Amino acid sequence: MKKNQLKQKLHNGEVVLGMFMNCAYPAFVEICGHAGFDFVVIDMEHSPLHTLAAEDLCRAADSVGIAPVVRVRKNDAPQIQRALDIGSTGVQIPQIETKADAEACVQAAKYSPLGKRGLSFGTRAAMYTSAGTNITDSLNAESLVVVHIEGKQGVEQIAEIVSVPHIDVVFLGPYDLSQSLGIPGQVGDRRVVELMQQCITTIRNAGKAVGTFADNPETAQKWIDAGVQYIGLGVDVSVFYRACAGLMKTMRN
Repeated sequence: MKKNQLKQKLHNGEVVLGMFMNCAYPAFVEICGHAGFDFVVIDMEHSPLHTLAAEDLCRAADSVGIAPVVRVRKNDAPQIQRALDIGSTGVQIPQIETKADAEACVQAAKYSPLGKRGLSFGTRAAMYTSAGTNITDSLNAESLVVVHIEGKQGVEQIAEIVSVPHIDVVFLGPYDLSQSLGIPGQVGDRRVVELMQQCITTIRNAGKAVGTFADNPETAQKWIDAGVQYIGLGVDVSVFYRACAGLMKTMRN
């Protein structure tokens, strides 16, 4: 099995940059690779993407040497298993609020003896049986597990959540966090920023990488300086919109 370079970079303490993908067009993933991104997050929570489209986006990522990570719709074992079976390098699970939630993520993402992931060798992840039957330990070692902390309860339980083994990245969702504080969309508000900074310290002290979302380079750099390693830098549709809007503004002026 090939090594998960994204996981290795995080283990080495490097900062990695990715983009969230809402579109089913594989060329957008290829463009991200040619542009120098480390990974893409194939977003099945907020986009209309289905599994077959997500699998093709994984292929596109592999073709340009970047890591495809799939964000599932919820903390659900069949969804987590499917996200990994299609050959992603990792899975992101939203709305984790308790230690039990985090443990369920690991159980769904890892094969025995680490978890209870369903076993099939006729998957893209197992190279359609060509990899043989002695690959579960390798797949356990290489798969990346990212959990999202997105609400007040998750923040309050952060010390318990980060104690769960085999979680690689704890991703702080600023937008949902702002909503849980009653200030939806105000991700620069002092209350959001301070809670995230507190979480960053706890996560890093537990030896795990911190992730978050930033919709511009300035915000991304702020969080990198604060200790975040795993940055989701923008969404494909938003980047395309801003480029189009910028062109039209220039022309009309």
